[in-house]
Amino acid sequence: MYTQHDREVTTLRTFNRVYTSRLGLLDTHLDGSPFTLSEARILYEIANRTDPTGAEIARALHLDRAQISRTLKRFSDRGLVETRDDPSHGRHQLLSLTATGRAAFEALDKSTRVAVGEFLEGLPNPRRQYLLSAAEMIIRIVGADTPPQPTLRGLKPGDLGLVTARQAILYCEEYGWNADYEALVARILADFRQSFDPSRDAAWIAEMDGEMVGSIFLVGAREDHPEVGKLRLLYVEPDARGAGIGKMLVDACISSARALGYKRLDLWTNSVLIAARSIYERAGFSLVNEEPHHSFGQELLGQTWSLDLSCQTNVRFRDQPTKS
Repeated sequence: MYTQHDREVTTLRTFNRVYTSRLGLLDTHLDGSPFTLSEARILYEIANRTDPTGAEIARALHLDRAQISRTLKRFSDRGLVETRDDPSHGRHQLLSLTATGRAAFEALDKSTRVAVGEFLEGLPNPRRQYLLSAAEMIIRIVGADTPPQPTLRGLKPGDLGLVTARQAILYCEEYGWNADYEALVARILADFRQSFDPSRDAAWIAEMDGEMVGSIFLVGAREDHPEVGKLRLLYVEPDARGAGIGKMLVDACISSARALGYKRLDLWTNSVLIAARSIYERAGFSLVNEEPHHSFGQELLGQTWSLDLSCQTNVRFRDQPTKS
């Protein structure tokens, strides 16, 4: 059976084949130079580091030290690299390029820039920008030494449209909701923007690797109930779930609601949104009402949840969800 894992492996392998072939990385010598790809990478590291050691370069490139040693010997024999003893460690040899080596590197670097530049210039502008954006994302993902950490920020231009689009797409894909939900989100966010009051309202966008992965909004409930705030439009991107982003967003909303002087925080959701319900329960919300309704092309069970902000302890997330 061809699994999702199989499809993912095939996608990445296909990318590797297309990328290496298109940029000529499989050629015996890189960009018409006398260097192989691995030799060019080692030369680049020596040129762009201050007195590196062979072991340092091996770690940086994830190459076997024996391969590094053989390559460095070839470089030395060709007069490209020179070594000197490390004064702080007698067994280490510090590497640097000779004048010949510097000239060889600069020629290689120039030809590589020309080749890549010609490749990019041959792409129509939309594709070129898509490729560069994808390359930046690949660098952040593959080159990161530590897992990405979610962060929260305020709104910036374009966020309201992105939240509307992402929620409409996700709820259609996951629950079969129709465009009526998109219209509802658009109205909520249009009202939020038009009547925004920083003393009553707030919003947060969650990001990972510079990309939006979730959001939440805090708004005043009604003019006749100024002590009540509403938590609205919590969502987390599927690929970012499990990283604590939902908890982070809800916690920020609760903390801000208390700081703004709200005594109670309400929210309306639907029973099918099980993951969100778990977050609300752990945050201390209580289910106060349920009512069936036909919306977004589905038969749903709407739920109203409420949190008493006068209690100082109920905003701390419990280890286990409570039962409603």
